[in-house]
Amino acid sequence: MANSNSASLQPMLAAHDQKVDARTWIAVASGMLGAFMAVLDIQITNSSLKDILGTLSATQEEGSWISTAYLCAEIIVIPLTALLARVLSVRFYMVLTTAAFLVFSTLCGAAWNLPSMIVFRMLQGFTGGALIPMAMTLVMAKLPPRKRAVGMAIFGLTATLAPTLGPTLGGYLSELYGWPSIFYINWVPGVLLISGVMYGLDKQKPNWSLLVNADWLSIAFMAVGLGSLTIFLEEGNSKDWFQSDFIRIFAALAFVGLVGWISTSLMRKDPFVNVRLYGQRNFFVATLLSAVTGMALYGSSFLLPLYLGQIANYTPMQIGEVIMWAGLPQLFIMPFAAKLSTKLDNRIMCTIGLLLFGASCFMNAYMDATTGYDQLLLSQVVRALGQPFIMLTLSNFAMQGIPPQDTPSASSLFNMTRNLGGSVGIALLATMLTNREHFHSARLGESVSMLSASTQERLDQLTQGFIANGIDPVTAGQQAIGVIDRIVRREAYVMAYNDGFLVMGSVLFACMAVLWFADKVKSPSGGGAGAH
Repeated sequence: MANSNSASLQPMLAAHDQKVDARTWIAVASGMLGAFMAVLDIQITNSSLKDILGTLSATQEEGSWISTAYLCAEIIVIPLTALLARVLSVRFYMVLTTAAFLVFSTLCGAAWNLPSMIVFRMLQGFTGGALIPMAMTLVMAKLPPRKRAVGMAIFGLTATLAPTLGPTLGGYLSELYGWPSIFYINWVPGVLLISGVMYGLDKQKPNWSLLVNADWLSIAFMAVGLGSLTIFLEEGNSKDWFQSDFIRIFAALAFVGLVGWISTSLMRKDPFVNVRLYGQRNFFVATLLSAVTGMALYGSSFLLPLYLGQIANYTPMQIGEVIMWAGLPQLFIMPFAAKLSTKLDNRIMCTIGLLLFGASCFMNAYMDATTGYDQLLLSQVVRALGQPFIMLTLSNFAMQGIPPQDTPSASSLFNMTRNLGGSVGIALLATMLTNREHFHSARLGESVSMLSASTQERLDQLTQGFIANGIDPVTAGQQAIGVIDRIVRREAYVMAYNDGFLVMGSVLFACMAVLWFADKVKSPSGGGAGAH
């Protein structure tokens, strides 16, 4: 299959010094639009979840499956895209999967109960997930080396901007037009994508024989392993991890599936996706750092909206106005980053990005109950300055020296690893938030004791205040204790959120040391040769 890989890609590959016409740019831009749309849909339901659950008569715990189903299907299809694009041709596969994505998006908006929503979200993830690696594959296949910095910059933008803008767009649409609109809005980029791909890419004949010879055992192991791992990570915290038989079963399935996938792939000469790429140092370092920055990227998009909703009592629209400042400046930074990546050692650029992203997390590690829009603005802008430097350079490291026939595999594995990192990050942060809140509640409870003179004084003040409002003394006393208890819980949560940002900042700083195990890389410039 290695030969057929190469053969199916060869008509698409850009010559070293080829001029890039408008048609090619339209094809690449369409691919980027697809990646942006698919990543956006991971996060877009978060700020509208309360409204969705209310309409579908579901609990918060049941509602977690709305995002789990999408992530689970998306993570399974990403490694399959290399095979499916060769079977169907890139053009036909992208048109087909986008059309299906739009149909399932519409059905999500029309869902009548929770099971129907979960099924449609899963099908939406299975069709949308394919669009993420296809965008990266188009950059590598259609653009000559000297133009790839621009392509990778736009791809990096989809990876960092979409998770940031998801809650913002979701909040605005839900508040103005109702939650179904967050799914119907996909028709705008979807129709543009289909039109652009049909215009920008040449027709190629499908190669159905590749399906007959495909490594179906490896594919089955991969689907079981990645799907079970995603369910384990997404549902673990709410089910108390290994205390639950459900979680233990999925942990075992994930282990068996992943070991089976890797071992069967290594035994074949022509696996459906080339996992041997992890053995290349640059690719391994890039994917490892991509997973860790994925943790921080999705983790910060998870923690901050949660804090603003729970502690600051912000509406989804207000949360969106804070979060967008981690996204909008990236639009202006990315062209500068693309230009710089052709002149500067990418390890230096990535170090600057990690430094800025880590610093923004440390800036969020000292919040209190009054922290809001004004106090968070600077940290969001600093985050926005750092993220483009990271995603652009990691994409460059990952694709450096990858032979053309392995480009789809590299793209699939790189994007799969980043998304898995996001799932791991959110799972760890959710668990940490629960544990640290209990820890801080216990510590604060030791200080706020009924035997403490200052506590008694505060209780007396509150009680008298309630009595003055016409409440009987016994009820007033109980309400005063309730107020103190809520303050303790609130402060414990704030401290737990701070701990989460502290850990993310520390991990990003630690990544700077790992980064320097990669080789020196620059994006190819106008001359066409890549620096090594």
